[in-house]
Amino acid sequence: MLELEYSTQFKKDFKKIAKLSITDIVEVGHVIKQLQLGKTLSEKYLDHPLSDDWKNYRDCHIKPDLVLIYKIDTDSLKLARIGTHSELFR
Repeated sequence: MLELEYSTQFKKDFKKIAKLSITDIVEVGHVIKQLQLGKTLSEKYLDHPLSDDWKNYRDCHIKPDLVLIYKIDTDSLKLARIGTHSELFR
């Protein structure tokens, strides 16, 4: 199982999304757990690599406008950001 690492910005972002419904928060936890276990995400999450400033990172869509940006290294899952497209890609 990969060790979780949270960026400072991810922690701030998560406080904002904590106001979402409990089912959305559970879904976030489910996606993070799947990534932590090294499993491939379902196609519904539209997981894909990023480029430019986010090279070496990936994003997945937990909800249509709830995006998780992350990076998997040898032994860790780095959670970089979570939020809407407009918040994350300005």
